[in-house]
Amino acid sequence: MTPVTGTKRLIFDAALQLAGERGITGTTMDDVAERAGVAKGSLYYNFASKDKLFEGLLREGMSALTEALRASRQGKTGTVALEALVTTLLGRIKANTALAKVIAGDIFRTDRAWRETSFAFRHEALAEFAAAIDEAVPEATSTGATALMASSVFGAALVAGLEWLLFDEDRPQSEVVAAILFTFSGRLAPASH
Repeated sequence: MTPVTGTKRLIFDAALQLAGERGITGTTMDDVAERAGVAKGSLYYNFASKDKLFEGLLREGMSALTEALRASRQGKTGTVALEALVTTLLGRIKANTALAKVIAGDIFRTDRAWRETSFAFRHEALAEFAAAIDEAVPEATSTGATALMASSVFGAALVAGLEWLLFDEDRPQSEVVAAILFTFSGRLAPASH
């Protein structure tokens, strides 16, 4: 995907800041134009509606995240790949907390105009986690649990990453990665009887 520059970049950055502060619903096109320092005509020239603006913004952010996840898993397998994915996701959350807030707040909304964009991103991102899980826990494939496990790890990393940056930002990222991976180690599960 070609990087967005110029006026569109100003608009995306303003929309992201505002949505991170207020949510997408609480963000107006007037607010975006004002924050971006562009005329409303310029805003509407680039994006015909608020839905188109946020679909473009989410598409750009989600695409970059998916590419980063794919690259982090390259050449790694199993639990090493899973650790790389969690580390990359946390790094992306740290680098763009506003986008992470918007994704976390919007990923399960089914009433948005950009639902298909979100669904495609979710599918691509979770496929990276699922591949690593299949390598680390081959029996997951035979039970059909891989997809659920992938969304569990992704969701835990997303929420834990936001929790970390909002309430415990001095904690080293490596400790957050270790805590997330420990959660899925099986040692928290009750002992079998």
